[in-house]
Amino acid sequence: MSDKDNKIHYLKILPKYYKEVINGNKKFEIRKNDRGFALFDTIVLREFNGVCFTGRESTYTITYITNFEQKKDYVVFSISPE
Repeated sequence: MSDKDNKIHYLKILPKYYKEVINGNKKFEIRKNDRGFALFDTIVLREFNGVCFTGRESTYTITYITNFEQKKDYVVFSISPE
């Protein structure tokens, strides 16, 4: 797959999870696969406090993806900072 085939996904994330991602403790996301997530896609995590976006965001690359043992239509993927 070439770089031009990779998608950019903008995702909401609650502050308690965003903090763990940017601190390097949380290196994965579990999401409904309604966007066709794929290996090497770009993920832009946008902090959302439940009412509005805070203005904080971080960009990551999907480095591994699987639906093993997930709920129907869900995937888990590992992320690495860009």
